[in-house]
Amino acid sequence: MKKRKIVSALLCAGLLYSCSPKIRTNLAAGYQPKALDYDAEVFVYSVHEMVPKNLEKIAQVSLGDSGMTLTCNYETLLEKAKEEARKVGANVVKITEHKTPNFWTNCHRIKTSLYKGADIVALQQRKAGKAVENSLGDVDYALLNVYRYSGVGPIVNYNLKLGDSTLCRVKNNFKTTVKIKKEGLNSLVAKTEAKVELPFDVIFGKEYFLRCSVEMGLLMGRPAMEFVPYQNGKAEFEAFKAKRDETKQTK
Repeated sequence: MKKRKIVSALLCAGLLYSCSPKIRTNLAAGYQPKALDYDAEVFVYSVHEMVPKNLEKIAQVSLGDSGMTLTCNYETLLEKAKEEARKVGANVVKITEHKTPNFWTNCHRIKTSLYKGADIVALQQRKAGKAVENSLGDVDYALLNVYRYSGVGPIVNYNLKLGDSTLCRVKNNFKTTVKIKKEGLNSLVAKTEAKVELPFDVIFGKEYFLRCSVEMGLLMGRPAMEFVPYQNGKAEFEAFKAKRDETKQTK
């Protein structure tokens, strides 16, 4: 009985590990890591941002698909990168490469450089000064950025509606930007074999990011959609080289 319990525990631990993102960390030669507190602040710089000068580069970390990874969206990988940074004493994560899901994997894959900066106040001030503001200015519309990676149900397309008005046709490997001219609380609606609704409180002058997909259904799959926080959504949307890119048609 005791042997069975041990085997079961090892099997569960193995499954948990294999279902987590694959992480590879390479420390700089001669560097002796000293972990930070579990809740220490870690500053993230995107692919297009330059890190401040006078930082010490101490490691490189790659995160991606282990082959059985279940949760590997962009937000999850960023949190994992921060955890790895704290383990080795880094307080700055610089994204150097970001690959989005494709036909072969539903996972995001990122490469990062980890830095250590002693002047925390300067980092905090720079972060405050470089904060991305979700504002289009004084305009009479909002922008909805819609995107769908390759993945489950590649031949299943569906109309995305705001109330009774069709905004776009959501296809596999696709992105577009739609102007929303109706302010206030409404619902986004999509339907295949099942109907899915998502509340949408439209505020003029704001920009929104909607990640769409298809989930397994009884016959043909059902729509899935979720709003992504502004900064993460912007990073995903800009990095995504969609086969069906209709953003130019809306500009």
